[in-house]
Amino acid sequence: MKKAFVKSYGCQMNAYDATRMADVLGAEGYTATETVEEADVVILNTCHIREKAADKVYSELGRLRVLKGERAQAGQDTRIVVAGCVAQAEGAEILSRAPTVDVVVGPQNYHRLPDLLARSRTKRVVDTEFPVEDKFDHLPARRTLGATAFLTVQEGCDKFCAFCVVPYTRGAEVSRSVAAIRAEAEKLLQGGAREITLIGQNVNAYHGVGLDGGAATLPDLMRVIADLPGLLRLRYTTSHPNDMAPDLVAAHGDLPALMPFLHLPVQSGSDRVLKAMNRKHTADAYRALIADVRAVRPDIALSSDFIVGFPGETEAEFEETLRLVSDIGFASAYSFKYSPRPGTPAAEWADAVPEDVKNRRLQALQTLLDAQRHAFNASFVGATVDVLVEKAGRHPGQVAGKTPHLLPVQFDAPTSTIGTVVPVRIVRAGSNSLFGEAVADAAVAA
Repeated sequence: MKKAFVKSYGCQMNAYDATRMADVLGAEGYTATETVEEADVVILNTCHIREKAADKVYSELGRLRVLKGERAQAGQDTRIVVAGCVAQAEGAEILSRAPTVDVVVGPQNYHRLPDLLARSRTKRVVDTEFPVEDKFDHLPARRTLGATAFLTVQEGCDKFCAFCVVPYTRGAEVSRSVAAIRAEAEKLLQGGAREITLIGQNVNAYHGVGLDGGAATLPDLMRVIADLPGLLRLRYTTSHPNDMAPDLVAAHGDLPALMPFLHLPVQSGSDRVLKAMNRKHTADAYRALIADVRAVRPDIALSSDFIVGFPGETEAEFEETLRLVSDIGFASAYSFKYSPRPGTPAAEWADAVPEDVKNRRLQALQTLLDAQRHAFNASFVGATVDVLVEKAGRHPGQVAGKTPHLLPVQFDAPTSTIGTVVPVRIVRAGSNSLFGEAVADAAVAA
């Protein structure tokens, strides 16, 4: 029996792509394994957003070189595949730096994996061209199902932020049709999924063909998915503030299935820095947008992305970011030091912020964000919340799931509750999880 090991780095899109690559190989007779030493095919599904993410890939390839040699001595063949955004951006360099790699494939071409693996028997292969065909038309049925599932509805980005490689590695914005998305969602629900997260590099720019043949927006799509039998919860990520249209804001108040969580990257609280980043929105516009969302969904949990130390960022401009965070309040956030990505406009700019200044600013920002996150988590202690059970917990007799606000919860219950919603009284808040106890016949707190 052939076995495949897939390791994914980065965003939810990569997590989705990793499951689909497993599906592609599954259709060819491969079974998934979590033990890399027994894998006949090893896929590293890479992310190019952060410098360290790319470095991790090359470190991993160094370890795989040793493993491949050991398996060869035992008479076992191992194919090494580098997929994803690093593959798209650095295809030739990967082959040069890592001779152990057999296949390099971009994120738009992994439906071709069986052919690429076959060709790699005689010659190392790179496939990073943007194909004419739609990969989704060539992917097999989903195999890896659970209580929650990602569903790609849109790929690519047309925003061209000065720091970001996504438009170059994922291409222009492309949206799938509502019919195709609905069909995949129906299969996910039939397979046991109860929560679906619609994903895209810029998901709220969705503009697919609707069921009536006309143009459909993300709210149009969400209403179709929300009506499907078996769906309990609906989410979407990741969004751009400039595509947060009034109908999408309104959907947070109109769609009961749409969970009260919004990840909306702002990146900086300084208008000058935002302009330099080519974000095309201001800090006050972001504040006003959040106020609009909270007006229709007061209990919404907010998440965002922040970059500190962007070229030319002054101390006063960094303080504007801290002020924005204090003004809004976030349940969670991702924050990073700026690192230049080859091929992006900002990578060529002078006026770099010293590394020690970046470190200090990142620590200050994360201290504030962590305090907000801990306060948000603690606010649920004593409340009873709906938890969608996703899997067995870390300890015997324990299960784990998430609240409507995407907070992880662990509590004692049988595994038969997986895929159901259980009322749970929260008794303790940890740094990253909530802990509770199941409450029979409890009224769930709003």
